[in-house]
Amino acid sequence: MSYQVTARKWRPMVFDDVVGQSHVTNTLRNAIATNRVAHAYIFSGTRGCGKTTTARIFARALNCTSTVNQNPDNTCDTCKEIIEGRGLDVIEIDGASNRGVEEIRNLRDSVRYTPTSGSYKIYIIDEVHMLTKEAFNALLKTLEEPPAHVVFIFATTEVHKVPTTILSRCQRFDFRRIAVEEIIASLAAIAKAETVSIDDDSLMIIAKRADGSMRDSQSIFDQVRSFCGNDIHADELRKAFNIVDQELYFRVSELLTQHDSRGAMALVDDVMKSGYDLREFVGGLSEHLRNVLIVRSTTSTTLLETSELFKKRYEIIAQKFSESDLLRFIKRTNELDQELRWAPQPRYRLEAALLQMVTMESSVQIGELLQQFETLKKKLNFSGSIVTAASASGVSAIAQPAVPKPSAPIPKTKTSSAFSYASLLGTDLTKVAGVSNIAEPVSRNSSTADPQVNATSLTVDEISCKWTEFVNDVSKSRIAVGISLREAHVLEVNRGLVRLACPDEYHVSTLRRNKEFLSEIFHQVLGKHATIESVLHAEKKSAAMNTKQPPNPLLPPDAEGRLHSAIPEDTAKDHPVLSLLKRELSAERIE
Repeated sequence: MSYQVTARKWRPMVFDDVVGQSHVTNTLRNAIATNRVAHAYIFSGTRGCGKTTTARIFARALNCTSTVNQNPDNTCDTCKEIIEGRGLDVIEIDGASNRGVEEIRNLRDSVRYTPTSGSYKIYIIDEVHMLTKEAFNALLKTLEEPPAHVVFIFATTEVHKVPTTILSRCQRFDFRRIAVEEIIASLAAIAKAETVSIDDDSLMIIAKRADGSMRDSQSIFDQVRSFCGNDIHADELRKAFNIVDQELYFRVSELLTQHDSRGAMALVDDVMKSGYDLREFVGGLSEHLRNVLIVRSTTSTTLLETSELFKKRYEIIAQKFSESDLLRFIKRTNELDQELRWAPQPRYRLEAALLQMVTMESSVQIGELLQQFETLKKKLNFSGSIVTAASASGVSAIAQPAVPKPSAPIPKTKTSSAFSYASLLGTDLTKVAGVSNIAEPVSRNSSTADPQVNATSLTVDEISCKWTEFVNDVSKSRIAVGISLREAHVLEVNRGLVRLACPDEYHVSTLRRNKEFLSEIFHQVLGKHATIESVLHAEKKSAAMNTKQPPNPLLPPDAEGRLHSAIPEDTAKDHPVLSLLKRELSAERIE
């Protein structure tokens, strides 16, 4: 007898031999036992899951003269004829090559004839979704009211392409993907019958590579047997299919825990030199990270599809990661898999993604951050530090209080609540805990002003004396801010808060955006800390601010004059300064 592949040689002959489809086979056997056989069935499912095989067993069982527990005996003349393809009562049609309306018309003519030897005349149409729309429509009437001796069995891998008018006239059975454990058990039985020695790791690799298809697993088994002979080991199997070594994925895990960028580049180089498919490597990495996540979240290895040796290793490595970090890694590998599909240089994408994952900082739960902040806030309250929150910009500034005299009681300050969330955005909690030791910047006027003097001693007159110098220093660094500052004046000074009155919203927003810069220059000029706040105020400047100021050397004469005098309405549009601002800075007039 000529050689037969495993998929044909070990094709199931009775319902009990069909692997992983008990919900279908039990229903069909019960229908035969209770004489409730329908006139049309549709079997849908992935490739190699047993659709056509089950249809043939069902056809033999319907016409068998001596069934055993609703299984065909496969020894009677009717069963032998069907098995050998000589039976006239079982007609198999390929839907892909007989998809036109003429073939369906011939089928309608043939269903009128009674079976020759069996009880039913059975039509098995494989890949029925390939029929044309006209062919389906031609079949509708016959399918709905066929002769009593006719049974239709349709098989398809794409049931969504079958019209609903056809589906509604059939009993539908969905064949599921075959589990890895079931494929391993079936292959082990075949290997034992064929006197083939194969280890558990090889069976696991074949079963996972089959992706739920029994026929695919048997085809892979034949290929491995041709390469390795009757003694199959996992190492030789990986060479035959160029399968990515599982050890590479565990190397990736170690690199992630150690943040080893150099090792990541060396690993990519090893992958390229081994000739592995990069998308296959990334897909395996996603599965590896998924296994770690499953063990981490469930503290069990029952859901893993791998050998016992690797399950023990997953239990060890899962303790080194958090669930949030693993989810971020899996998301990045899934994105990388899509990127590699169209990437002109896939190696560069892989290197960049691995570097990003290796250098990724560990995530922190928001609850832990809040707990750390509460602890920090208690320390700050206990030490008496004064925390000032900038309300407009949401940035917190920490000011160190003046050291009181020994005889004076230490005032108890209240920590501002705005610091609790603003400081979390850009402050290291571990460093802020020692905020009382932060050194203030040395003022350039340290010889005349003590930086530790409390800002509550500020007065409007003191600021007026230094106002011109303050405005000029601001203009030297940021001319636009200096222009807005010249249009403002001091409205009030209260406990370290200097409130500036501005004539319009433009100047208010400009000063607010640069309030930290203004506070820094203010400290350098006056030697005292203060918070600068700008508000909209239409009143004229105070007498202190209306003093004659020397011309700014950074501005042209006409621009300097423009800052202190109003331009008449009739000449405002043509003023050279305004034209220059519009042309160079895209300025707009504010009414």
